[in-house]
Amino acid sequence: MHIVIMGCGRVGASLARSLERRDHSVAVIDIMQDAFRRLGPEFQGKTVKGVGFDRVVLQRAGIERADGFAAVSSGDNSNILAARVVRETFEVHNVVARIYDQGRAEVYERLGIPSVATVRWASDQVLRRLLPSGSEPQWRDPSGSVRLIEVHVNSTWVGKTIADMESRSRCQIPFLMRFGSGIVPVATTVFQDGDLVYAAVTNDQVSDVEDIFGRPPVEH
Repeated sequence: MHIVIMGCGRVGASLARSLERRDHSVAVIDIMQDAFRRLGPEFQGKTVKGVGFDRVVLQRAGIERADGFAAVSSGDNSNILAARVVRETFEVHNVVARIYDQGRAEVYERLGIPSVATVRWASDQVLRRLLPSGSEPQWRDPSGSVRLIEVHVNSTWVGKTIADMESRSRCQIPFLMRFGSGIVPVATTVFQDGDLVYAAVTNDQVSDVEDIFGRPPVEH
């Protein structure tokens, strides 16, 4: 996967290194050249100096071939503007924006842009929203054999019912996060753009479920 990150502060630099350790291609955008020093000498990705919502800058970072975009600069306005440009202009739907204001974060989630507010931010949360695999368990039973994971779902699943998704993945989907609120779906509930899916799986199902949801559904 190719991931573009806007912002090379402590958050952006940490995220870039984490992605590169997982063998993903990474490009980092920042308005300050000195900020790239945080990446360290071992960073092999691309660095682009410029404003992260400028179309030319984004193209230099490889946004046209990007599988995901994370806006994690220090400014809410810059982050949300960049996220919208990437989604609406370059049609990259796997987008995460870091928002400092919790109230504003909820508003932007209603616009279909997953956001992570500072009060509940952690790099693994951003990673789980960007990557189609490697989901961290949200809950694990005492025996360690069953877990609840937040799983990345390819945008081509939008419009499928929960019943169809459960049948294809052979797992249960006990709840979704939609517009910042949890819902318990029924069989006829339709998966929408921006929904976060939580799947109940056994340990040996994790890879298969991540693989199935990480790619377009196979039509029978």
